[in-house]
Amino acid sequence: MSIKETIKHYIRVMRIARKPSKEEFVNTGKVCALGIGIIGVIGFAIFIAFVLLLPWL
Repeated sequence: MSIKETIKHYIRVMRIARKPSKEEFVNTGKVCALGIGIIGVIGFAIFIAFVLLLPWL
């Protein structure tokens, strides 16, 4: 892909892009926070499992 085509693609994306509404922004934040929380709980559970099981091995 040439530089000219790449720039055309970037310009197209900038024309289509828009600022999210407050509701969209808040919902995105909630989903991200939920995902981070779930990953954190899974990581903590794995950590606790290793801490509790390691002395018995």
